[in-house]
Amino acid sequence: MDLYLLWAAFVLGVIEGATEFLPVSSTGHLIIAADVLNFSNSSSDVFEIFIQLGAIMAVITEYRKKLIQTISDIPHDPAAQKFAASIAIAFIPAAILGFFFHSAIKLYLFNPVTVAIALIVGGIAMIVIEKSMPVLSVAKQSDVSFKQAFLIGIAQCLALIPGVSRSASTIMGGVLSGLDRKSATEFSFFLAIPIIIAASFYDLIKNFHLLDKHDFLIFFIGSLTAYISALFIIKLFIRYVAHNNFIGFGWYRIIVGIITLFYFY
Repeated sequence: MDLYLLWAAFVLGVIEGATEFLPVSSTGHLIIAADVLNFSNSSSDVFEIFIQLGAIMAVITEYRKKLIQTISDIPHDPAAQKFAASIAIAFIPAAILGFFFHSAIKLYLFNPVTVAIALIVGGIAMIVIEKSMPVLSVAKQSDVSFKQAFLIGIAQCLALIPGVSRSASTIMGGVLSGLDRKSATEFSFFLAIPIIIAASFYDLIKNFHLLDKHDFLIFFIGSLTAYISALFIIKLFIRYVAHNNFIGFGWYRIIVGIITLFYFY
């Protein structure tokens, strides 16, 4: 086993876990980092699936009590039914577009230049939204209306473009629809569970022939580091958004996008 590949898997796992739930685009950072690290082999697409699953397991771990409670309450609790329906409504638009255009998006848009442009444009949009839009108070995810869920789902479609960021699009979509930052962020976390699991299993089915038992150690290291780093970031990020805005993330996106353009273009 190439020690460099193990090291690269560790680094990419940390990057995935640290960026998946921040509004900075984990896919964009992975595309850039993989290019810089020259991390490419026959199963690199499968590796990305495993580290994304590692990251989403962190959300399931952090919110396991609420998830179990909500699922158990669905048969008899209107609030739990509404929350589950809101997640489903927000899930559907990106799921449909992703199913039909996944291959074309990967072929034409998964490159550092696209990522850089999306980072810059998304960063500017984030700053403009934060400075110009009033934030209404929706204190619980169960209070998210179906209209708000649909708007968040439409916003999530933008995240099919690498560099936009699923977290950024859903959180900003939530803020624009009237959610406070903390509620928008936590709704984004819950929405990540079905969308990432569905996308990961879809990718896994398409790339199943690329699975190689010799790569399992790489997959394990990447997914474990993604899980640990994501678990840490989730706790930190929720505390941050309770008292701060996203303008700093907007500037970070712009700076990283400009550096990426100069480096690759």
